Amino acid sequence: MADEKTSPAGPDLTRGVALSDFIDGRLLGHVGDEEVLLVQGGADIFAIGAHCTHYHGPLAEGIVADGTVRCPWHHACFDLRSGDAARAPALSPVECWKVEQRDGRIVVREKREQAAPRLPAAKNLPGRIVIVGGGAAGFAAAEMLRRRGFAGSIVMLSNDAAAPVDRPNLSKDYLAGSAPEDWVPLRPDGFYSGNGIELRLNTEVVRIDPKAREVAVAGGHTFAYDRLLLATGAEPVRLPIPGADPSRLHVLRSLAHSRAIIAAARNARRALVIGASFIGLEVAASLRTRGIEVVVVAPEARPLERVLGPQLGDFVRALHEEHGVVFRLQDTVAAIDGRRATLKSGGTLEADLVVAGVGVRPRLTLAEQIGLTLDRGVAVNPFLETSAPGIYAAGDIARWPDPHSGAAIRVEHWVVAERQGQTAALNMLGQNERYDAVPFFWSQHYDVPINYVGHAEQWDEIAIDGDVAAKDCLLRYKRQGRVLAVASIFRDVDSLQAELAMERGAA
Repeated sequence: MADEKTSPAGPDLTRGVALSDFIDGRLLGHVGDEEVLLVQGGADIFAIGAHCTHYHGPLAEGIVADGTVRCPWHHACFDLRSGDAARAPALSPVECWKVEQRDGRIVVREKREQAAPRLPAAKNLPGRIVIVGGGAAGFAAAEMLRRRGFAGSIVMLSNDAAAPVDRPNLSKDYLAGSAPEDWVPLRPDGFYSGNGIELRLNTEVVRIDPKAREVAVAGGHTFAYDRLLLATGAEPVRLPIPGADPSRLHVLRSLAHSRAIIAAARNARRALVIGASFIGLEVAASLRTRGIEVVVVAPEARPLERVLGPQLGDFVRALHEEHGVVFRLQDTVAAIDGRRATLKSGGTLEADLVVAGVGVRPRLTLAEQIGLTLDRGVAVNPFLETSAPGIYAAGDIARWPDPHSGAAIRVEHWVVAERQGQTAALNMLGQNERYDAVPFFWSQHYDVPINYVGHAEQWDEIAIDGDVAAKDCLLRYKRQGRVLAVASIFRDVDSLQAELAMERGAA
């Protein structure tokens, strides 16, 4: 039965366990109905909640490193001493428990009160911070500022109609109908007023004056700042297809976009997805889950080959075909007339629903207007500060010096944006923290996740460990013998270890 209660795993920790019961320095047990993970760190034993606060991943199946435990699903990271969510995508801490050692046994009975970590004192703290953007980077920055005790004003200016949302859900579970909409907001509406964050939705920034340190919005209102974060994100590329009604040619970036696709899907029998990008294919999977026929039209010979290589590209295509998706590759949509799409090859397709997933463009207009240094994005230093003192950039617009690839890179992925927002927040408070996190993203296709760490724009070798077709593999993308990135399917621990190796410079 779906509503049957599952018994918590492991031994009852209130009765005590022996250190010899630990396996690889950890033990999963429970206190009452709550699962608790014990971790040995030198002479200390830590007890924390056993599940990641992001998507409830099993921390016992992750790795322990440098005083943290890392979630195997999406690489969130928690401090063992404080339970603090040290690294996105998790934002909330895990609970910590008191540990007693009696007569050679380890006993856990009650929780510890947790105090949010505070920043060390810094000179010239800002009094007013303005964040332009309501996506992953902007939200993560605002949340981190308050989490670390910043008491000044925070104004968040978003041109979206919705408060910050969990964008990966928009193309995955929410679009597929397997997650309710109340899963989508990153925080309830009361979070912003309760934490003194002035969130202004449907607000378009029209001008920034770096000399006066002011941001002007449509309607004439201005906001003064001491530090400014540009987190304007990206916007979907809209194809100029003859005959395409913009109200029917859907794109997917916002909650409103996802809602519109869901509404159109209710009466749709056949869907056309233009583009075999990650977003395009996740949309295809979600629409197939809803029972809609799906055809994907894209110009490339293999889906995702540019990012994942031919082996995973062929696998992803076969996986979608197993679920009924039809591919029309090396082709494009030349025109749309009502429910009929004409292809460049001369063929036609009937579709009740059309979604384009052909990439995004960084929103750089404001950065251009104020003369920031641009390099196919906003150029930032290792601390995410732009060429204008006091102005930082994070997320899809930021091109930063990546210590792992040795190049300046810009990455359009959710976890990168969140982590950059967090680092930018700390640096606006004078912490001088380099952004050196290894890029990470995941993509979900039906019940198959693909994890990717690192960044490889070009490679000369792909080393495959395992069996791609069997959904048990790890692929290393190398250039001149050096591992630049790793992709994996159901190799969660290997993916975490690859990330850690890159952090430590061992790749």
